[in-house]
Amino acid sequence: MPTPILICDDSAFARKQMIRALPKSWDVEVSQASNGEEALEIIRAGKAEVTFLDLTMPVMDGYETLSIIHSEDLPTMVIVVSGDIQPEAMQRVKKLGAMEFIRKPITSEKAKETLVTYGIVQEGEI
Repeated sequence: MPTPILICDDSAFARKQMIRALPKSWDVEVSQASNGEEALEIIRAGKAEVTFLDLTMPVMDGYETLSIIHSEDLPTMVIVVSGDIQPEAMQRVKKLGAMEFIRKPITSEKAKETLVTYGIVQEGEI
């Protein structure tokens, strides 16, 4: 059964790049969102076991999205993928419940390493 994942970024290019960075053998069903409001709808619908979340987006940014995921205890594991690499941003997203903070652009090696580190996939699966 495929793992439902969500890629949330206002840039279609960044979403495509993220999809390309995912392990090829990982059986996933990918949903995409261009802002936090769209992401929350997908998460609430149960279509995002894992969420890759950008921070800087229109309508609702990643911080607001994380805050709502945390306050509503929504069932998704969040990995922030952002170009905003300030230490304050990293600390803030961790406090809001993000598992990891990865600098854009994500590489396939970093994606695999993160997925294995957090037990989302097993080394032999991908």
